[in-house]
Amino acid sequence: MYARAVTYTGAASIDAGVRYLKEVAVPLLRQQRGFRGVTASADRSGGVLGVLSLWGTEADRDASESTLVKAREEGQQVIGGTFTVEHFEELLAETARPPAAGCSLLIRRLSMDPAKIEENLGFFKQDVLPQITAGPGFCAVRNMINRQTGEGLVGTVWADKAAMDAAAEAGEARRRQAARRGVTFGEQSKREIVFADLR
Repeated sequence: MYARAVTYTGAASIDAGVRYLKEVAVPLLRQQRGFRGVTASADRSGGVLGVLSLWGTEADRDASESTLVKAREEGQQVIGGTFTVEHFEELLAETARPPAAGCSLLIRRLSMDPAKIEENLGFFKQDVLPQITAGPGFCAVRNMINRQTGEGLVGTVWADKAAMDAAAEAGEARRRQAARRGVTFGEQSKREIVFADLR
């Protein structure tokens, strides 16, 4: 599976943006070959709206780009602020309960030497994943990477904010362990899922 992450920062009209996503962007997405679903998440206090679309193949994702450019720019006019677009390969996804509006989302940025992606993925599957999925209120986890740059995201979905906050605290020790393996961690983002359409 492949992903495109569009992040609007300085978002002034998050609810209007979600309406635009539902009414305009999602119908366009559903017409695209290889489309596998979309979620949107928001940090209202921080003015952040993120839209993650999933694709069956890298070629399907890239082929959809020209169709979606206009919708993305129109969305910016509705939402305000600026946006960035990132492309990832999904390395791992596990779901106990499908993410839905109202769930909490914890996103951690990371980077590593691209040559160590497979080695670190093995460590994540064996050591980190069981700890995450055992957390109270766990719903889902997605591990994504850009194989060319080594930049990636790990997103975990939780039943509520309290479960997300507990997971963030529990993750500190794991991050120290991963850092010894050459993984560098960037910013953490705490959000609410505001829309989900997963196939």
